[in-house]
Amino acid sequence: MLKTVILIGGPQKGTRFRPLSFEVPKPLFPVAGVPMLQHHIEACAKIPNMKEILLVGFYQPNEELNRFLMCAQQDFKVSIRYLQEYAALGTGGGIYHFRDQILSGAPEAFFVLNADVCSEFPLPEMLAFQKEHGDTHSFVILGTTANRKQSMNYGCIVENQQTNEVLHYVEKPSTFVSDIINCGIYLFTPDIFQHIGEVFQKNQQDMLLYPDEGDEQSNGWHRAEVIRLEQDIFTGLAGQGKLYVYKTPRFWSQIKSAGSAIYASRLYLNQYHQTHPERLTSNKDGGPKISANIDPTAVLGPNVSIGMDVTIGAGVRVRESIILHGATLQDHSCVLNSIVGWDSTVGKWSRVEGTPSDPNPNDPYAKIDSETLFRDGKLTPSITILGCNVNIPSEVIILNSIVLPHKDLNRSFKNQIIL
Repeated sequence: MLKTVILIGGPQKGTRFRPLSFEVPKPLFPVAGVPMLQHHIEACAKIPNMKEILLVGFYQPNEELNRFLMCAQQDFKVSIRYLQEYAALGTGGGIYHFRDQILSGAPEAFFVLNADVCSEFPLPEMLAFQKEHGDTHSFVILGTTANRKQSMNYGCIVENQQTNEVLHYVEKPSTFVSDIINCGIYLFTPDIFQHIGEVFQKNQQDMLLYPDEGDEQSNGWHRAEVIRLEQDIFTGLAGQGKLYVYKTPRFWSQIKSAGSAIYASRLYLNQYHQTHPERLTSNKDGGPKISANIDPTAVLGPNVSIGMDVTIGAGVRVRESIILHGATLQDHSCVLNSIVGWDSTVGKWSRVEGTPSDPNPNDPYAKIDSETLFRDGKLTPSITILGCNVNIPSEVIILNSIVLPHKDLNRSFKNQIIL
């Protein structure tokens, strides 16, 4: 029997995802037409013997999360529960805190997935890889190849090329260590809790020795429970014959910022040709068959996802964009490299355009750069985001800008955050 834990973070996280995370928790933001988490759950539900999927995070349980869990349970016929941490406990602290829930029913192994990645999730291959490596008590990290410069933004893995054992693990090194990076997708056996427990006990001893160090607000128990899988566990396990890396040649990307959501959407839409052709529209019979009102003269694509109840007028052009539920694009407007928020309106002949933050297309190992919002005191050119309920008037240009929710604009803007 198997289980899965998906680490979904909490409201303090996902700040780079604003203003979209104001309306919906980041893990429920629609990527390629379905909530980000649904891609993870779908991949897990396909695995035989998958008994339960546990979401761990510190969001307050809310209506949207509860509705999503109920629908996903019905759709995928698997038990899905949300376990709420009392505070941010780190990637290892969260699973250690809920170890009894994870181990109930005695699973042989369990997956741990970070919510903010998009991937083909080669989970069956990771299971087969673990069996091939003989030791049923070994742990597997999913890895992929990055270029030298970008690898330093991730956890770097040095492997034994014959056995794929992890010899050395460094999280975000300051100099080049390896071009194999950690994808944030793991396969553990229950033995992992012994290693996390050792770190927890060491943290407790450190607190007794140095009681005054650390954050004033957090109590001692909380400080001991904050454990990071990457820095606290993998670094120590590397080279002990217990940790292996399965390298995937398939697609993988982080979803840290709103710009990376458009890139992730493109990766998933490409995958839909094989996995979910019914989610893609066809141009037969004069227009796409979708639950939106789209004029037949509008030209959409490539890489466009349209939410429910969207209205798109005559002569509209949309490419590389996400148009969310209830938005209206009036006649002859143009939307490129942008996210148009829920119930927003783009006026006639207006142009909403952003700068794509795609990886270098000439480098097969390039990953998306997690850009800072500002560089040299200026807003870094990125995709344009309209928050929910934004009104763009007719005949204006909104370029490389972020518009917070409930704004009525009256002119053009370029390279600005409109508060």
